[in-house]
Amino acid sequence: MSIIVDQNTRAIVMGATGTEGTFWTEHMVNLGTQIIAAVTPGKEGEHVGNIPVYHSVRRALDARASNTLIDSHSSENTHADAAMLFVPPRFTKDAVFECLDAGIKCIVTVADGIPLHDALQIRSAALSCRANVIGGNTSGIISPGKAMLGMFPYWIERVYRPGRIGVMTRSGSLTNEVTAMVVRAGFGVSTLVGVGGDPVPGMRFSEVLAEFEHDPETDAVVMIGELGGTMEEEAAEMLESGAFSKPLVAFIGGRHAPKDRRMGHAGAIVSGGKGSALDKMRALAAAGALTAERASQVGILLTEALKSKNRDAPSANGSVSPLSAKSAEQKQPRQQP
Repeated sequence: MSIIVDQNTRAIVMGATGTEGTFWTEHMVNLGTQIIAAVTPGKEGEHVGNIPVYHSVRRALDARASNTLIDSHSSENTHADAAMLFVPPRFTKDAVFECLDAGIKCIVTVADGIPLHDALQIRSAALSCRANVIGGNTSGIISPGKAMLGMFPYWIERVYRPGRIGVMTRSGSLTNEVTAMVVRAGFGVSTLVGVGGDPVPGMRFSEVLAEFEHDPETDAVVMIGELGGTMEEEAAEMLESGAFSKPLVAFIGGRHAPKDRRMGHAGAIVSGGKGSALDKMRALAAAGALTAERASQVGILLTEALKSKNRDAPSANGSVSPLSAKSAEQKQPRQQP
């Protein structure tokens, strides 16, 4: 099983006729994703591979007026569960609203730098529609062996293998490194969700954790966080309250960033005494998560967490005790990054 997207997900792609859109649409199809239509205003009648292009989402999903459609699709096989947006930041809000208006409940947008007020309106609209908007500034989402909506690289098979570990991340390239450590430790991925690096993501870590909590085929979760914002602290609160009960392993980037300085993503802003990488690591460890000081330790900690979970005799407090990265390395041979 997986969360949000799987082999049954039927998706449309907005902006598929552009250079990037065409490249990644073909890649998604090659990975098994069901792309049923593309949308680019003014380019109806064209095709991306075998995928027909329409002026709008409604025209892509509506087969009532057969004389205005390029292909003789029925309304049944033009139904869409998800949308992938390769749309510039200033047009993203309108594109998201168009998808929500058509009843699409999963939307992934990769645009970096969506205007702040637009991002706030996108999140508000998604919550009111009970939809999942992933991004902006994200690589997307992938359930290995089933479906991908995003921009994960072509050597993906070496890093993103099917399994029972959920991954959620704010990073891009760091995600590839940490997930490679998960695979090196002998595990695979149920679903990876990139929430994105902008200040107001459409979907937050706590909401992704809630999805993983109810997935019977996700045994543990790896969180790849960064300095800035409060999403990691929110995850710690879920763990501490019992709202998330599975093992959580966290790697937080930015431990050596200069104090009180904005770094990296637009979302990596430290303020009000919160948001530093060390503060996040302390909060997560206090809540019972296992925190890695280096990416190479993630697989080791994950192994220890699942071993602890499966032991017949519980720990003194009946839960998995936090394990330091130092003690984990003493128990297993050190792996090279």
